[in-house]
Amino acid sequence: MYPIITDDIIERAYSGEILKEDAMTLMDANPFELFSLADDLRYKAVGDEVTYVVNRNIYLTNMCAGNCGFCAFKEKEGYVLSTEKVLEEVDRAQEAGAVEVCIQGGYIPQLNMDYYTEMFDAISSNYPSMNVHALSPMEVFYAAGMEKMPLDEAFTVLKDCGVGTLTGTSAEILSDRVRNIICPSKLTRQQWIDTIEASHNAGLRTNSTIMYGHVETVEERLDHIFTIRDIQKRTGGFTELIPMAFMPYNNKIGEEMMQEGKFMTTGIADLQLQAISRIILYKHIDNIQAAWVKLGKKLAQVALSCGANDLGGTLMEDKITVASGGTNGEYTPAAEIEWLIRQTGRTPKQRNALYERVS
Repeated sequence: MYPIITDDIIERAYSGEILKEDAMTLMDANPFELFSLADDLRYKAVGDEVTYVVNRNIYLTNMCAGNCGFCAFKEKEGYVLSTEKVLEEVDRAQEAGAVEVCIQGGYIPQLNMDYYTEMFDAISSNYPSMNVHALSPMEVFYAAGMEKMPLDEAFTVLKDCGVGTLTGTSAEILSDRVRNIICPSKLTRQQWIDTIEASHNAGLRTNSTIMYGHVETVEERLDHIFTIRDIQKRTGGFTELIPMAFMPYNNKIGEEMMQEGKFMTTGIADLQLQAISRIILYKHIDNIQAAWVKLGKKLAQVALSCGANDLGGTLMEDKITVASGGTNGEYTPAAEIEWLIRQTGRTPKQRNALYERVS
């Protein structure tokens, strides 16, 4: 027997003031009533346009000093891209019609502030129209820490060198209990908050993410999304939330889960998180992404009727998801993304990282 979604819960949802206890009730409610509520709020927030970005991933290294139990990408010995090699990758992205390069990697001593500033200066000089969507809070926290550079100074330097937007990754689940299990050497919950707010205060906007479906509880998922909402109230710096289902293959946390008979998240759980994200963040963050590389293209289409309004990027090489057993591919051309959107009765619009329309 599902709990009733009461009128006062619905009223708070439409006013953008949903409470945690309301969200807990909604997660226990009939999923299709939850999806319907989220879809209506999506329409009120952004209408029937569905956005996507033509972008390319560039991985600076496959090495990392971290010990995250969910990572299948890290190698003990690997590569570090030179500035010249990065420019070659950016050139390929531009030739393919990308408006954005997403530059990421592990955190290692070789990737210091000098490395970053030289590279970003070169990209902005040679490709001034290309948005550089780069680095995670963890990467900046690590590089700035090596030089004892204050975070606000580090972000100002990166912005001046051509970084247009920062990624909101390395958040995983913003619970120290969870982080001590899955990524004990990464920055703490409060350090992540402080770092992302320093980025926003320096004028670098970011997306936000949640990686769910491993050792966290439903309540911890909700706490994470409410934390994102609280930050947004203070800074206004988030452009979107990207729920990312945990890929349990080829990594320590996934292997331990499967030994206990737990596997990937179910489709209903994925759609519930899309929906509750829309409801909690309504009137605070307009954009909820259904990441096709995590959900698969068909479920991502369904998510567009459960609160989501964005399908993410063309990606052109998502090696991290593939390394963890993702089976949905590394690249989807813009024409296919637009076709998937139109098949849901919605209108596709190409965007950049700031959700400005480019077509």
